[in-house]
Amino acid sequence: MAPDEKSDERKSEEMEEEFNNDLKKDSDSEKEIETETETELKGDLEDKGELDAEAELDRLRFKYRGFSLDELKKMNMDQFIQLLPARARRSLKRGLPPRQKKLLERLRRAYRAKKRGKDLLTRTHVRDMIIFPEMVGLKIGVYNGRIFEIVEIKPEMIGHYLGEFSLTRKRVQHGSPGIGATRSSKYVPLK
Repeated sequence: MAPDEKSDERKSEEMEEEFNNDLKKDSDSEKEIETETETELKGDLEDKGELDAEAELDRLRFKYRGFSLDELKKMNMDQFIQLLPARARRSLKRGLPPRQKKLLERLRRAYRAKKRGKDLLTRTHVRDMIIFPEMVGLKIGVYNGRIFEIVEIKPEMIGHYLGEFSLTRKRVQHGSPGIGATRSSKYVPLK
C-alpha cells in the first residue's frame, strides 16, 4: 500500500509542477503580449497625442458659423449676409443707410492706413453698424452719449453691433447718505 500511495503522491506532485510550469509559460507569454501591446498603445497614444494637439489647436482657432476669418474676408457681402442672424440679415438686405456707408468707407481708409503702418482711430456716432470681417483689427471710437469709447475689433465681435461694446449706462455706486438724509435713508447695511 505504501508504494501505491507514494506513486499517487508523486503523480499529484508531478501534475502540480506541470500545472505550475504551464502557468509560468502562460504568464510569460502574456507578459510578452502585454509588452507588445503596450508598445503599440504607446505608439498609438503618441499619434493620438499629436492628433489631439492638432484637434485642440483647430478647435481654438476662430470660426464664425464654420468659416475661418480668412474665408470670411474673401466672401462677398451677399455670402456673408447669409451667415448672419435674422435681424442683422434683414437690415443689411434693405441696404446700408448713408451714414453707415460713410462709416464703412472711413473704416476701409483706416484699414489701408493700418497696412502702411499708421494706426488711425475712427470716431463715430453710428452705434447700429454691424461688424464685418474687414473691420477686424481696427480701433473705433464709439460714442456712448458722453465720450467716445475706444473699441478694438476682434474676430469674436463679427455679426454684433458696435453699440454693444460701448455701454451707455454705467453701474450705480451709492455713497454714504448726505446731510439732509432722513433717518430711514441713513441705514447702511453691514457687509
